[in-house]
Amino acid sequence: MEKEMYSVEEVADLLGLHVRTVRGYIRDGRLKAVRIGKQYRITRADLAALTGRPAPDPRPGAAAVEVSSIVQVDGVGADAAARLATLVQAGANTGEPGRALRLQVVHDERRRRLKIVILGGAAETADVLRLLDEVIGGGNALLDEEGNDG
Repeated sequence: MEKEMYSVEEVADLLGLHVRTVRGYIRDGRLKAVRIGKQYRITRADLAALTGRPAPDPRPGAAAVEVSSIVQVDGVGADAAARLATLVQAGANTGEPGRALRLQVVHDERRRRLKIVILGGAAETADVLRLLDEVIGGGNALLDEEGNDG
């Protein structure tokens, strides 16, 4: 029988996130949860809605590898951030169906900082990180032209 409700701690373990991150998702409304007493409970459907795929099987022996990575790129203006976000999302969607990465891209225009959060399998995450390294490393024009616009 599959589990229908998860605690914040269980969701954090399943997704490889810190408990505070999961609570932040709940506070921000990104993850729906029901408060029961002093604790939150997350349904399987709400967890699937957050991740974009069915909830992982929490049973022992259900081996799966999931990687979470945060990439921060400084000195990125709005136009370059949009181009980079599109490139990363396109690169992440080229894998096998059912093994899609979950991405979140956030740009802080005031600080000129781009953060990319990647959740998914080790090989797929490594592919996206290699793509980012190729595009960002070595003074790529994608970012250089943005730096000159003041």
